[in-house]
Amino acid sequence: MRILFWGTPDFAVPSLCALDEEGFEIVGVVTQPDRPAGRGRKLTTSAIKRVALERGFDVFTPERPVTDDFLRAVRAVAPDVSVVVAYGHILKQEVLEIPPLGSINVHASLLPSLRGAAPIPWAIIRGHAETGVTIMRMVQAMDAGAILHQLREPILPTETASQLTERLSVLGAHALVDGLALLSSTETNAVEQDHSAATYAPKVGRDTARVDWNQAANEVERHIRGMDAVPGAWSTLNDAPVKLFRPLVVPDGVEPTQVPGPTRDEGSTSFGDGAAPGTVLRTRPDEGVLVATAAGSVLLSEVQPPGRRRMSASDWINGRGVSAGQRFE
Repeated sequence: MRILFWGTPDFAVPSLCALDEEGFEIVGVVTQPDRPAGRGRKLTTSAIKRVALERGFDVFTPERPVTDDFLRAVRAVAPDVSVVVAYGHILKQEVLEIPPLGSINVHASLLPSLRGAAPIPWAIIRGHAETGVTIMRMVQAMDAGAILHQLREPILPTETASQLTERLSVLGAHALVDGLALLSSTETNAVEQDHSAATYAPKVGRDTARVDWNQAANEVERHIRGMDAVPGAWSTLNDAPVKLFRPLVVPDGVEPTQVPGPTRDEGSTSFGDGAAPGTVLRTRPDEGVLVATAAGSVLLSEVQPPGRRRMSASDWINGRGVSAGQRFE
């Protein structure tokens, strides 16, 4: 089977490698052009382009995959199927229909749940107990095509989006190989999605990543995990943005040392009750930074102050970067 592979970030790498190692013929790899990145805005090659060049594949980097020259190049390599994994552009129907077997996509959710650009962060933020990967036929409507194959995966209690992304990228590679086997079978039975059950996972960015301390502690904790590490959950302290990592929920009336598995006595002194959401309740190098929310508090173990590297909360405390009584906004 001749495959034209489309992908850009690290998430797509296991899928490309799996196809190569399973003996599929990769007739070309389409990825985003080199982009400026980092503080120095140095021109940076996509993860997929690096791997594709290392393995000797022909690489296409159109600014937008719609020009006549690009479409002629795609037809010239004569793919049987296009495989799309986090490429970064919506493909027109004309492009999707070039291969005789059509185009399929690896999507990091159990469709029709969480259609859209950021299914992994939103699965964590919304408190889903499980997620997975879906191999689907691509149509013009976003993530609405018939399902060829799905694999389910639990979301671990303290898992971050970065960790879940890594796991699902590997799971997606396995699902893709299975999906292509089904695609080539004469007994392929793609299942249409229940569009009435669809939910959506919009793109996340800096505005989305800002912490709302007026939520309950469990919601704040999921938000911080869901935004790790890019774009990174953040809040302002003394008018400066600080990124926040490795949160732990601490219910009202409970000391941080009692977590996990805390209990609350009816007559206990309430720890953090009455403090304005976002208030720093306590800073201890052996614990971290304890911050009040609308219900309960969140203990932060890692932070990234502006212009600094990501560091332990204890280093931040010892460096006098934060103190009790200050308030995140």
